[in-house]
Amino acid sequence: MKIYNTMTGKKEELKTINEGEVKIYACGPTVYNYIHIGNARPICVFDILRRYLEYRGYKVTFVQNFTDIDDKIINRANEEGSDYKTVSEKYIAEYKTDAKGLNVREATVHPKATENISQMLDMIKILEEKGYAYSTEYGDVYFRTNKFKEYGKLSHQPLEDLEAGARIQIGDTKEDPMDFALWKGAKPGEPSWTSPWGEGRPGWHIECSTMAKRYLGETIDIHCGGQDLIFPHHENEIAQSECTNEKPFANYWMHNGYINVDNKKMSKSLGNFFTVRDVAQQYGYEPIRYLMVSSHYRSPINYSIDIINQCKASLDRLYNCREDLRFLAKNSEGALKEGEQEIKDKLLSHKEDFIRVMEDDLNTADAITALFELARDINTNLNPQTKPSKELCEFALGLYGELADVLGLLYEEKDAGVDDEIQSLIDQRTQARKDKNWAEADRIRDELKSRGITIKDTPNGTIIVTE
Repeated sequence: MKIYNTMTGKKEELKTINEGEVKIYACGPTVYNYIHIGNARPICVFDILRRYLEYRGYKVTFVQNFTDIDDKIINRANEEGSDYKTVSEKYIAEYKTDAKGLNVREATVHPKATENISQMLDMIKILEEKGYAYSTEYGDVYFRTNKFKEYGKLSHQPLEDLEAGARIQIGDTKEDPMDFALWKGAKPGEPSWTSPWGEGRPGWHIECSTMAKRYLGETIDIHCGGQDLIFPHHENEIAQSECTNEKPFANYWMHNGYINVDNKKMSKSLGNFFTVRDVAQQYGYEPIRYLMVSSHYRSPINYSIDIINQCKASLDRLYNCREDLRFLAKNSEGALKEGEQEIKDKLLSHKEDFIRVMEDDLNTADAITALFELARDINTNLNPQTKPSKELCEFALGLYGELADVLGLLYEEKDAGVDDEIQSLIDQRTQARKDKNWAEADRIRDELKSRGITIKDTPNGTIIVTE
């Protein structure tokens, strides 16, 4: 597999530290609010990276942190008259609700910043001993950016350019405006922990360096996150980790592109800021996931009502193929018939296409195309007119589900059966159609629809889809 490495600016063959294993660190959310649709992109994209690597036989250790202490969390707690722990625990739970809705698998480890304070202090002490960190009279500890000569290697900019382009508040206690906080001295009323430099709390960047080392080791295979994290967050992680461990921090860096809303940058000031929860309540979670994987992960994508409706329509086509195929599988019999091996081989060719494009820097856009082409050939070759064998139907159904699962799609179960009352209505409708009582048939169809049951008539009978 080849992936685009932000560090080198080119696609590289994936060679892991330990054969057959992949260690991945993904930057997680700061838990002070519901996640927005911009947050959903890395969550979905790197879930697919994990799924695909596991599909190809790798053992994946996937670590995604929760930043559960931060200025934003403290501010939210003050607004609500609560405390940082109440706020962070609430929004961790809300994150898990949204992640489950998006069909994102739980990380191997979901470490919290506050559970790793002692490890952070250990790393800061090492940096101080090596001369990369210094403390101030106010209990703050900063990283000496100028001392790390490779600073800027991820964003491919020299330190002077970064300093000129960054919005940096020059603190009186800093030696240099580019130095960043490893530890923040406590302010009145803020949560704090005991440290060699006095009461305080960790800086943002140090937590990821610490947790990656604790759960994955001093050098990891893949570090991933949104494009907005390249500088300063990931740049600072590299500086901290490599100065502490004297080893490369990560061998591959993957970053997803931005999301715009109606072709404009998403922001609260523009009134185009949408949480995943808001969108899901109106359109469902799966169209959001579909949107996130319908373009190449490094390309920018655009969110709009029209586009999310297009995603719903595309999913409906994929679901219809699966429901038709399930119906055929239930009502067919026998082993492969003459000519069906050729059909089976044709269907398998789409799996080969799927793997080929996913191997090329996780090209989910072309992988979805391969899935649609598989659906097209299933619809053409397996239908009531062709009367396929049960063996071919079950093979096609398994293959279709296999590829969809790698993308994390088609996870809404729509073939769960119906109760006796619903079945009775369906039987009454079937009889009404036989009697050519179209008004009664339409009335029952409408009643079923009001109960969330969609009826699809086929030459072989009625397909029941629970919406």
